[in-house]
Amino acid sequence: MATEFVIFTDESVKDGAYFSNFYGGVLVRSRDLLRVTAQLSECKAEQNLHGELKWTKVTENYLDKYKTVMDAFFDLVAADLAKVRIMFTNNTYVPQGLTSEQRQSEYHRLYYQFIKHGFGLVFSNEEHDEPKRVRLNMDQMPTSREETAKFKSFIEALSRNPEMRRANVDFDKRQIAEVDSKDHDLLQCLDVVLGAMTFRLNNQHQVKPAGQSRRGKRTVAKEKLYKHISARVRVIYPHFNIGESTGTQGDLVNRWRHPYRHWKLVPRNHDRDMTRTKP
Repeated sequence: MATEFVIFTDESVKDGAYFSNFYGGVLVRSRDLLRVTAQLSECKAEQNLHGELKWTKVTENYLDKYKTVMDAFFDLVAADLAKVRIMFTNNTYVPQGLTSEQRQSEYHRLYYQFIKHGFGLVFSNEEHDEPKRVRLNMDQMPTSREETAKFKSFIEALSRNPEMRRANVDFDKRQIAEVDSKDHDLLQCLDVVLGAMTFRLNNQHQVKPAGQSRRGKRTVAKEKLYKHISARVRVIYPHFNIGESTGTQGDLVNRWRHPYRHWKLVPRNHDRDMTRTKP
């Protein structure tokens, strides 16, 4: 009998001050999905959070409630009931030699790389030797129906990738869906984590309103939530560096094993523009 991995994906800032092209994903084994979603739903209800959680909605009044939900989420991550992956690019690495078609399709090309490599699926045989099926629930994509259909066909073709075949991992475009984050607490939690990392890596915690000498209350609340999330990540991985790719400690299988990882994607053909370095 095939094992099913359910992956929820989202994306955030495309052009940040220092880091761009943020993609995030959370993987749950289908056997754990009901338990995971029930725990998050119950936690939200206990906090009287009946609407959609979003990073953009974080305020001082809701800070403690969001912290509580993030604790419930990271309890699941620490227990390896959910695996989180965050991918981004550093603006100092400037791609070279791209065609106009490659630039135009950058959004889907990066998404493809994230799904192909982000979770280390080619190493998942360590856990399951039997066939594995991937079900993708992707936050609604800002692209045309034709572009999205073409993208899904490329994802389905991953099933024919030699490494995926050796790992018994199968993609079926009928199992690739665009979903509304309002209906999925896992996507909402992912949005908050992705937003927190985007916020800190692009120094948005330092932003002050025009003409003001102090930061706004919402910015202060977001920084506090980022620090809370960062502390939870560092319980799993002490001294975690959010702006670099997470190491494998000498074993590539950790790309699958680890419950939480970051990936700084560096173009194979690039120049460095040090004027875009983060201060």
